[in-house]
Amino acid sequence: MDALVPGGRDVRATLDEPDGGEATACVVACPPHPQHRGHRGDPRLTAVSDELAERGVACLRFDYGDWDEGYGEREDARNAVRWAADRYERVALFGYSFGGAMALLAAASVDREVRAVSTLAPASRLADDLDAAAAMAALDCPAQVVYGTRDDTADPGPVVAAARERGGDVVELSADHFFVGKHGRIATLVADFLAPEL
Repeated sequence: MDALVPGGRDVRATLDEPDGGEATACVVACPPHPQHRGHRGDPRLTAVSDELAERGVACLRFDYGDWDEGYGEREDARNAVRWAADRYERVALFGYSFGGAMALLAAASVDREVRAVSTLAPASRLADDLDAAAAMAALDCPAQVVYGTRDDTADPGPVVAAARERGGDVVELSADHFFVGKHGRIATLVADFLAPEL
């Protein structure tokens, strides 16, 4: 189902729901950088969404509004969480690359309860006041970081360190930033972490 996320920006989304029953939990999935063709149809996001549906969890994949240096995009993610929280009993966040930073920044600052956050190859800092590693440290919910040992696109190191410092779930894969051939493995890792929290 396609949806328009309320807020001051044009944010389009796709809601994937499990077959044969109404979900009580939803994961908001934040796509990679919109200026690098990141969108809600990213194969890593759709793989995670498909796996969540198999476990009875809905997934809201959204596209950011017009580029706003990360600030509007963070608000897009927060508005998506609000939309989901108005419809589901429990909400979590997932994000890939730039979206990993957005998931952390939104979870640490949104005015709704977030049960858990999972990030894949998260960017660590977008600006001095858009610091995903600091957001990781400030979370009051369980958090996961999955990253590739050969990632030379994002710099997940500070987020990984912050996750380890707070006792978060850190998974290292032999992969570059794009995880070619590993989307199924990623989907399982993320769903294994998020589903029990929901």
